Amino acid sequence: MACETILPVYQHIEANPQEVTPGEWVTSADFAAEAALIPRLQALLPDSVCVAEEASKDDPRVLERLGNTGRVWLIDPLDGTSSFAQGKQPFRSMLALMHDGQAVASWIHDPISGSMAIAERGSGAWLDGAPIRVPDFTSASDGLRGSVLRRFLSEDVRARADAAVHRLGAEVPASMCAGSDYVALAQGPVDYVLYWRTLPWDHIPGALFLTEAGGVVRRLDGHAYAARTHAQKGLLAARSEEVWALARAELLPPLI
Repeated sequence: MACETILPVYQHIEANPQEVTPGEWVTSADFAAEAALIPRLQALLPDSVCVAEEASKDDPRVLERLGNTGRVWLIDPLDGTSSFAQGKQPFRSMLALMHDGQAVASWIHDPISGSMAIAERGSGAWLDGAPIRVPDFTSASDGLRGSVLRRFLSEDVRARADAAVHRLGAEVPASMCAGSDYVALAQGPVDYVLYWRTLPWDHIPGALFLTEAGGVVRRLDGHAYAARTHAQKGLLAARSEEVWALARAELLPPLI
């Protein structure tokens, strides 16, 4: 479905990119992919409702559906729109199926390569049909490779992160595509990623995928990330418990 609506306008003027706020982009592909997905998903589960990114921007009350009992589709039609708008990669399409407020399945699709990451709560994670587990973490002696999404950080947190990230090891340039980040964390080339804004369509699909692959995604106070907490700031994703603790201790002020 993403290929049908996204790829035909990729790197073409028909994408009609618009910067709605500084650094925030939307294109015709975002709207077209969302419009194509909603009726098909509701046809799969006739009793379900949808929470989609663009519809939520138009009507914030759509987010209230995340608290619904029953089944809810969470849709990010085009994650990484800023890259897409510039004719660059990465970008992904992401879905999560929620039941009674909890994510039970998720899908992350790369329209360019066709790669698909899938997770099912309690059953595991798969990348292109093969089970995936985060590689074993042995030691931080060689340093950690990670990313810090600085754009929404408060000044004090940014200053501490700037000083700490190089103590941890090598900084990986931020991909600006959460769907790409979560798969990279599960595969192993990235050890941690720190986010500040935590909108559910950006993080619910990937958080389920990474945790089912053996990784860790938590709020900065150590609590689990959940859709109902999307207004809170700060989320740290890591390949293991040890990496999460090391990155949390270095990057952010101690919790009181």
